[in-house]
Amino acid sequence: MTFVWDDKELNAEQDKAVKTPGNVFLVACPGSGKTKTLTYKIAYELSKLTSHRQFVLAITYTNRAADEIRERVENLGVDSTQLWIGTIHAFCLEWIIKPYSIYEPALSKGYSIIDLHDREKLLDELCTPYKASKVSIYDCDFYFTSKGHRSACKDIRKKAAVEAVIVAYLAYLKEYRLIDFELMLWYSYRLIIKNESICKSLSGIFKNILIDEYQDTKELQYEIISSILRIAKNTSLFVVGDPNQAIYESLGGYPIAIEELKARTGKEFSELELSKNYRSSERIISYFEYFNLNKTNIVPASKDKDYQSVISYNTTVLRENLVDEIIRIVHHNVKVLGFSPNQICIIAPWWVHLASTCRRLSSAMPEHTFDGPGMVPFARDFENFWFKVSRVALTEPSPGMYVRRMRWAREILNDLHLAGVHINELTDKSILRICNSIQLVEQDGLVYLQNFFVRLFEGINVDLTYFPSLAQQKTAFFESSEKQIEKLMKEGIHEIGDIKYFKKLFEARKGITVSTIHGVKGAEFDVVIAYGLLEGMVPHFSDDNGDESAQKLLYVIGSRARKNLFLISESGRKRYKDVCYEPTSRLQNYAFDYDNF
Repeated sequence: MTFVWDDKELNAEQDKAVKTPGNVFLVACPGSGKTKTLTYKIAYELSKLTSHRQFVLAITYTNRAADEIRERVENLGVDSTQLWIGTIHAFCLEWIIKPYSIYEPALSKGYSIIDLHDREKLLDELCTPYKASKVSIYDCDFYFTSKGHRSACKDIRKKAAVEAVIVAYLAYLKEYRLIDFELMLWYSYRLIIKNESICKSLSGIFKNILIDEYQDTKELQYEIISSILRIAKNTSLFVVGDPNQAIYESLGGYPIAIEELKARTGKEFSELELSKNYRSSERIISYFEYFNLNKTNIVPASKDKDYQSVISYNTTVLRENLVDEIIRIVHHNVKVLGFSPNQICIIAPWWVHLASTCRRLSSAMPEHTFDGPGMVPFARDFENFWFKVSRVALTEPSPGMYVRRMRWAREILNDLHLAGVHINELTDKSILRICNSIQLVEQDGLVYLQNFFVRLFEGINVDLTYFPSLAQQKTAFFESSEKQIEKLMKEGIHEIGDIKYFKKLFEARKGITVSTIHGVKGAEFDVVIAYGLLEGMVPHFSDDNGDESAQKLLYVIGSRARKNLFLISESGRKRYKDVCYEPTSRLQNYAFDYDNF
């Protein structure tokens, strides 16, 4: 039965985007219901499948987005069994590398995925000879294009050293048959361009392909998807995003032009838009429209569009008084204006500034909780088996979590199978049942997890010593966690090892959000407070397209706010020994009538 909805659920633009057949190129302004439209589109196409062998493929930028959209589809009452949704890396690993690795010489004799902790250790070791050049692992981001790898480092002084580190890193991975996220894309690309049969097979499986946040997609990702579509006669593509929010260009992301997409895929597209902003007040929209680089249509449609928003810009507060100023703004918005703390977001361009600010705010305002960087005890290594088990171990059984935890149990089962564990009698439900039966009272988070893992493997009657890949991942998981806890304890968060901090990682966000500009993209808040708006940070000092990048970053910041927006270019933050950062010029030159606050 075809999925249907009434007129109140979608507006005319959203309805048209969902119902338009064939290939769709959808530009969505901030707050226009992009995720809702994508969810309905997926549900609609799922309901139209005519064979149990067909699937709908949805590519999202993050795992969190994939979880959210899948749950929304299921809440619409549509069976998601024939939906595959996840990141491009997860898609490449599951649908290209695992089934076809034998056809790639670098993978044909076996491979392993390098753990994030081991990756960081390796890069840190390789950077050691270049310490005099101040090269660190933070300089060593890279990505692949169809012509090979490219460094994301723009600092000319470090470029040669960084390239040497990356080359050595890739050589090490090749020698020991390891792959990381970027190599997942590279080897997938090599496989599909050399083996047309892979594309034919995938085009026969996937009736529809949907890409969320197309402006953050890399050239190699476009080419992987396009290779499938060039062969597919009956597979359609639906891409949605906002070119004004293309802020991952340093990592290879770019908002593809419609003509280029047509040329790559060999297909025609219906060009549509979502122009109604249901998020922000009219004053907020009028503010961030100044940074609307691509002249996207934005029509105020929020029920609070007439709200008299406060928009302030402070260039006089000293760096040493910055936290006090943020506290003043938070208190005013909570105590005077009545906003909920979980509708407040504090943004800065770099994590290094946010971590210390988050801890100082947490100490100064104990009445509030903060969801920010440096406040969780282990990294989100989604490919580590024990991280996957931790998601179930650290969440409580509840109706609201049942679908998500069942999906996590299914992933655990799949990984056990890939590790060679005999699982014929195990099901996702039995895995979840065993996990739910484990009752522990330990308050130390690492001890809790260690005991949980032991009890789980006792419950499924498996001896871990016979499965070295799982044992290696376990060692990496705990080494990484111990390192993170030790670091945070040195910085004054002595209770970070407590089980409550471990469970926080998988809880719904609550309290005041603290995030980078990149990390907050896609979210929305009643109140946004942004600082560090300084030339050299916004835009980054190594950015070749500084003015354009600054516009996009400021557009993202402004469009997160529903009602109030507070911007700060603090003074006195040192750039060099005797030189301080100046305010972001693109912001400084904006002659807006700011509020005194």
